[in-house]
Amino acid sequence: MSKAYRQGQILKLIRSAPVHTQEELAAGLHELGVAATQVTLSRDIRELRLVKTPEGYREMSHEESGPQLPALAAEFLQDVRSAQNLVVLKTAPGHANSVAVALDNAEWPEVVGTIAGDDTILIIAPDRRTAERLRQKFLELLSS
Repeated sequence: MSKAYRQGQILKLIRSAPVHTQEELAAGLHELGVAATQVTLSRDIRELRLVKTPEGYREMSHEESGPQLPALAAEFLQDVRSAQNLVVLKTAPGHANSVAVALDNAEWPEVVGTIAGDDTILIIAPDRRTAERLRQKFLELLSS
């Protein structure tokens, strides 16, 4: 397993349930088929900037990395469509990537993943119902 994959699984674990110790983290990774030593976990925790709280490991808040999703959507989003469990966003040319990055950073729980081109973003939702809720959420962003 690659470092990036292992660290992604660590984030997935701490976001989905409280993890209080490195032993719990190692056990959770083991259940996912990812082996990691204590030294590796310590390094990953430091690199991911995780902090130990009474509620378990948490990510440190991100520094401002650019415009937030509502501002970018208001400026560049031109169309929102859903199809099955997918939502397609059309943006002004050259702006899909920045809107997709802002969406990824917003960490909306309804979003499984995004793929961005030059002026189109494909958002994958877990099901049709969630995709429709996402479409409505974007339309509400545009009407604010």
